[in-house]
Amino acid sequence: MAKSKEDGEGKNIFVSVIIPVFNEEATVGDIVIRTKKTMETIAFRHEVIVVDDGSTDKSADIAQHHNVRVIRNGHQGKGYALRSGFKHARGELVVTLDGDGSHKPEEIPLVLRYLIQNIADFVVGSRFANSEVKKAKIPKINRTGNRLFNTLTGYLTGVKISDTQSGFRAIRASLIKQMKLTSHGYEVESEMLVKALRMGARVKETPISFDQRTMGNSKLDPIRDGTRIFYAIITSYLS
Repeated sequence: MAKSKEDGEGKNIFVSVIIPVFNEEATVGDIVIRTKKTMETIAFRHEVIVVDDGSTDKSADIAQHHNVRVIRNGHQGKGYALRSGFKHARGELVVTLDGDGSHKPEEIPLVLRYLIQNIADFVVGSRFANSEVKKAKIPKINRTGNRLFNTLTGYLTGVKISDTQSGFRAIRASLIKQMKLTSHGYEVESEMLVKALRMGARVKETPISFDQRTMGNSKLDPIRDGTRIFYAIITSYLS
């Protein structure tokens, strides 16, 4: 997908891929293998970092077995895990994707493309920009919440984003360093996006595939986490 760039200047780009996990032993091994294969195929200098958020299963051990960097934290939440990964990342470009199998590592070139072309600083992989994904069985409460957060983010920032809650992203490390992130939970996606838009960063979306998890249980609580996301959007805009 981005082959022509990797053959030349792409080889000089260092990409950090950060995968936060919490009790994902059924999927993390496969995700790590596919991520490594994808990065080797597109020939970027790279590192894969799995941040284990205090899993009580073998998630961290399985990731370690596949020879990637593993950061082991106590159970603090997805936001804390990502912040920990950002702190240790060495790449000038950073990709984040979930470890539950809902994101396809093979699509990493899609979220990197606009950064490589230098027409964006922050790219969101949108589930809702893909007509096939719109037909997927994403729980109604999740779709409703996402629409609410999209509307609020657009109203405050003047930028329309179709999937503000997507965890599949690519961001310039220099931008992350300026954000001063504080989130511990799922609200981290909104905090990052709103702060980037407030800073004048070039934000673009790209369509991605999405597979609803078939193993394990979602850790997101629609009411509790939804409230935190709403609050994060407002405070990130006002900060």
